[in-house]
Amino acid sequence: MRLITYTLLSILFLSIAGVSDLTAKNEAPPQRPIIQTKYTADPAPMVYNDTVFLYTSHDEDDAMGFKMEDWLLYSSTDMVNWTEHGAVASLKDFDWVPYDNGAWAVQCIERNGKFYLYCPMPGGVGIGVLVADTPYGPFKDPIGKPLIRNSSHDIDPTVFIDDDGQAYMYWGNPKVYWVKLNEDMISYSGEIMQDETTPKNYQEGPWVWKRGDYYYMAYASTCCPEGIGYAMSSSPTGAWEYKGMIMDASEKSRGNHPGIIEYKGKSYLFGHSYDLLKHITSKFYERRSVDMDEMIYNPDGTIQNRRYWSVEGPDQVGTLNPFQRVEAETMAWSEGVKTHFETEWEGDFDWARGEKIADRLFVTSINHGDYIMVQGVNFEEGAKSVEVSISPVYGGQIEIRIDEIDGPLIATIDVEFTREAGIWKELTAPVEEVKGVHDLYFVFKGEKDLFYFDWWQFSK
Repeated sequence: MRLITYTLLSILFLSIAGVSDLTAKNEAPPQRPIIQTKYTADPAPMVYNDTVFLYTSHDEDDAMGFKMEDWLLYSSTDMVNWTEHGAVASLKDFDWVPYDNGAWAVQCIERNGKFYLYCPMPGGVGIGVLVADTPYGPFKDPIGKPLIRNSSHDIDPTVFIDDDGQAYMYWGNPKVYWVKLNEDMISYSGEIMQDETTPKNYQEGPWVWKRGDYYYMAYASTCCPEGIGYAMSSSPTGAWEYKGMIMDASEKSRGNHPGIIEYKGKSYLFGHSYDLLKHITSKFYERRSVDMDEMIYNPDGTIQNRRYWSVEGPDQVGTLNPFQRVEAETMAWSEGVKTHFETEWEGDFDWARGEKIADRLFVTSINHGDYIMVQGVNFEEGAKSVEVSISPVYGGQIEIRIDEIDGPLIATIDVEFTREAGIWKELTAPVEEVKGVHDLYFVFKGEKDLFYFDWWQFSK
């Protein structure tokens, strides 16, 4: 029944995207939105050490309007499979913030081995900054006050470091403000400037980068709905000349917020939509989802227009190695499942500290017919067995299939009911012959609340 329902939802999804021909039985929906286990928005991608780190804001599952309390992190090395790392920061990290709902669009940038997360506080509270030694955090407030408190429009900060080492911060709605950041990245020099040449159709959400001799500013454009427009300049401080729309305005997205990177020789555009919400209801709530697609430049440096996110999504760059531990919250697409973070007791009791604890992020809400799809898994010359880390609830089965949700079955793992709720176990099963690169499906069978799923690994 769930697969029938899912197929209908897939058809609805493709119809929304302008494609009504569903040619394959139980065909997975297109690779967007790229996160399905949570509602995410305001994507801020950063490339570091050959990995894309994607920071997002987070709409809560029960949000009616904006209900945003923390910021999430995802990572990828192939642009189709994304691994969740949980919340890396929240409003609680700022002692001077007077509310717990307002974790709007952030951006992270690396300099001199430190990672700086710039966080806006709506309502005139200001823009704060957090710093960490790794892109995963923990992030701490180094100054204990706003970095910027300029007006009631201090939202959507973006930071850019030019070739000469000068860093700039841009922000604002409905005008663009900018300032020069000092090398310490937690203070600034000179006056806060209001850009008198705010680009045409600018609304909010600026994103600034440089390519060749040109500086670019992309932003949420027109209102309402909003698409993604852009402007170009010969200077990081303007004047900005409007060049057009990277993505047209659409009722499918209403609002938008760009993030743009270069990775492995390609350019990528991130934004957000309400497509995931539309899977389950026609009603409107502020529950957005991050999308991503390849972005193409014309020979003269301008950017090609796209009407909306493509059905097929970007090509995979590289493959996934199944012979090293893979977190279960690594996926290209999923149906039904959620993720959950816990700090829990683990191992021998530490009498000196009074406890021994461990942080664990894992997949939950697993019911009959739900599944996880991991794209482009390279089995090389074959695998003999597979091991999974599971915490049983009512128990069930994991069918591991390749290429399609009802494709060839290569392994089955039986998860028995246990009264030892919350105990993690490693289960192993033999693997049928499989070689080369395949999409991998973990299909869950049973009744309801089957088990929790932490990680998996194949062995040669």
